[in-house]
Amino acid sequence: MDTGTPDLLFERRGPVAWVTFNRPESRNAMTFAMYDGLARICDAVEADPEVRVLVLTGAGDKAFVAGTDISQFQTFTEPKHALDYEARIDGVIGRLEALARPTIAMVRGYAVGGGASIALACDLRICTPDARFGIPIARTLGNCLSMNNYSRLVDLIGPARTKEIIFTARMVGAEEAKAIGLVNEIVAPEELEARVTEVAEQIAANAPLTIQVTKESVRRVLAHRRPERSEELILRCYMSEDFREGVRAFLEKRKPQWKGR
Repeated sequence: MDTGTPDLLFERRGPVAWVTFNRPESRNAMTFAMYDGLARICDAVEADPEVRVLVLTGAGDKAFVAGTDISQFQTFTEPKHALDYEARIDGVIGRLEALARPTIAMVRGYAVGGGASIALACDLRICTPDARFGIPIARTLGNCLSMNNYSRLVDLIGPARTKEIIFTARMVGAEEAKAIGLVNEIVAPEELEARVTEVAEQIAANAPLTIQVTKESVRRVLAHRRPERSEELILRCYMSEDFREGVRAFLEKRKPQWKGR
């Protein structure tokens, strides 16, 4: 089973499969091709009964995934572009969340925007003390999350903290992330891979059907509480002058001038 690409490495280590987001020069920012590749890897992992656990991590020590490659947003000129994008990414993140194998996000450095969404869709998150989690869209692009991504954040940390973190566009450090339930464990950098391997192998040694049914049961409980997609909210942000300004400002490395329209 070899479904990797240069930007998305894949390997098997016994019963544990590893995915590495491999664009360290861009802090592992996700391209559309990488999102599509992640969905293919989920399909391949689920088709292989020998794989019991999937670990996701980022190359280097600067970031897990520092969001989506912003240059791709320059082509968003019509409502269809925004809706197709959110549906496409939502489909990939949903596929990861519903994968019939337990997943562990091994986080060094930044897990931001799309990277935070990927980490939130995993079952467990184990990080280093320098890990930083955030969805700074109110400061950067002026866009929004899908309803499912908002729901995942609310499920983990509650509505008040979700609003505070997105309203302020601040980063959440590792200790705070553990305190509010965003991560399961903090491990020293030199011990991180060994600890994640230990946890993954411990899970892999347990009854696979018990684990799969438990994961799917919890997913169904949470999914039952989630509202339908709200396309008008997505379009309100993505078709705005503010979003176009946010993308331009990000690429020009300047502060955006928000107008609220």
